[in-house]
Amino acid sequence: MAETDSVKCPVCMKDFTNVTINGHLDACLLAHVTEESGPPVKKPRVDGETSVLNSSSNKPAATSSSSSSSSTMFSLFQNKEKVSNQRELFPTELMSPRGVKRGLIEAESGGGGGGGRPAPAPDAHAEEVKSGPSLRVLLTSNKPLAEALRPTSLEEYFGQSQVIGQQTLLRSLLDSQEIPSVILWGPPGCGKTTLAHIIANGSKKKGTARFVSLSATSASTNDVREIIKQARNELRLCKRKTILFIDEIHRFNKLQQDTFLPHVECGTVTLIGATTENPSFQVNAALLSRCKVLVLEKLSVEAMGSILNRAVAALGITVLGRDPASTKDENQTDGHQSEIHMEQKALDTIAYLCDGDARVGLNSLQLAVQARVNSAQSNCTAQQGVLVTEEHVKEGLQRSHILYDKAGEEHYNCISALHKSMRGSHENAALYWLGRMLEGGEDPLYVARRLVRFASEDVGMADPSALPQAVSAFQSCHFIGMPECEVILAQCVIYLARAPKSVEVYRAYANVKACLRSHKGPLPPVPLHLRNAPTKLMKQLGYAKGYKYNPAFSEPVEQEYLPEELREINFFTWMPSNQ
Repeated sequence: MAETDSVKCPVCMKDFTNVTINGHLDACLLAHVTEESGPPVKKPRVDGETSVLNSSSNKPAATSSSSSSSSTMFSLFQNKEKVSNQRELFPTELMSPRGVKRGLIEAESGGGGGGGRPAPAPDAHAEEVKSGPSLRVLLTSNKPLAEALRPTSLEEYFGQSQVIGQQTLLRSLLDSQEIPSVILWGPPGCGKTTLAHIIANGSKKKGTARFVSLSATSASTNDVREIIKQARNELRLCKRKTILFIDEIHRFNKLQQDTFLPHVECGTVTLIGATTENPSFQVNAALLSRCKVLVLEKLSVEAMGSILNRAVAALGITVLGRDPASTKDENQTDGHQSEIHMEQKALDTIAYLCDGDARVGLNSLQLAVQARVNSAQSNCTAQQGVLVTEEHVKEGLQRSHILYDKAGEEHYNCISALHKSMRGSHENAALYWLGRMLEGGEDPLYVARRLVRFASEDVGMADPSALPQAVSAFQSCHFIGMPECEVILAQCVIYLARAPKSVEVYRAYANVKACLRSHKGPLPPVPLHLRNAPTKLMKQLGYAKGYKYNPAFSEPVEQEYLPEELREINFFTWMPSNQ
């Protein structure tokens, strides 16, 4: 539509250009809603109809019909305005710059596909949203903060640089809109769903694909087949692919997963599956071979800090303890001071205690701020500002006053300290680091798994019973959980600390791996006398020929068990050539 084309206002029936119609509708609808005289009389669409209506003014039936039609048309727009007012009172979609941007895009499109129209002039409420939501917005929001601030682009996506960094293969594919079928495997809150939506947003902007989302917890096989049917039509009629996102894909059974196979194979759909379980065990091998598995790790403390900084900037929260210049730039707009203040230690506490889960971190931030604002309002101190401290955050997270997070230690540092204390046979220090981790909220099964590894790596053959002790501790922790299992872990830690140490097994196997990886050319074949010969043909080829069955001899048997070029190697004393 050209900018000079005329568009008729459905309320006042005046003509406007398509550039000015949106701004006029806002003012015109608001003016008619506040009038008490009732809806306006329908005006003629063309000038020639005016005389016809005037000459027919003595016909009640025609007037009633015209008035009824006008009233019906007006009521539709009046209801739309009421919905708009409700959105203004509870603007949960506008808690972030993303929400503001989406609102402007919807205004430009006019809700009916009239692309190219400029957004109406911003009002005072829009300015408030851009500068950060008020206390009322935060308190009346019915959407979790993690959902409201979900990133829409890779620039807002923090963490997982090993998967989508600037120089990675996936990043180049995303930039070129060549989306492969992938399985996103990682712990909760690491960004699997967010990454899928970022891929979808990029495809929507360029119009290269449509995005469909399903949850394996509620979807059925019929739902999948219907979506695949729509994807076929979309590809045939519109030449557009379909990106199908399946959350918790491991909850689909074998039959449901097999439904995707031919359609992923031929490219009808691009499958993006998200799972917290090991796809090697939970996803069919046939489907797994058609997808690339991307392993997402727990978010680091630095990544969580960036996510929380973005959240407090979007909410207009002033962080105390930062550089004044950066604080002013991030949390103050138009010279107005934020009503909510938060200690930097409080943000750091969330970053450490959320265990790399962005959803837990953001929702804990929202809970702590809401609790403090409600408390201030009930005490009539809201006008003096609200301060969120480290203790308020810990109270919301239900964590005790501990040093695990306060000293700035990551749990990897603490498990390293526990490991090295046991290696040094310092049982007192080993107990301290164990208590520091458990009281800080560490998963007891994680500690138990590390003890099993320690029993074989550092104790090994010096005390063969150490490994059964560690495995028993792991099983006991799995059976009874915390806090009863803490004494079981303490017993195992003391046993391993007191046990004699030997890294003989660890070093020998490390030498085997180094030998295999440094070997040049094809690996040597298995000697014929060591091969099994279950068939006549294999016996004729010399398989098992010359093998000496050890139990049949009373004295030691002289026999070679390694390939000829490796017979002089002793992996317990051998050193790789590059060392």
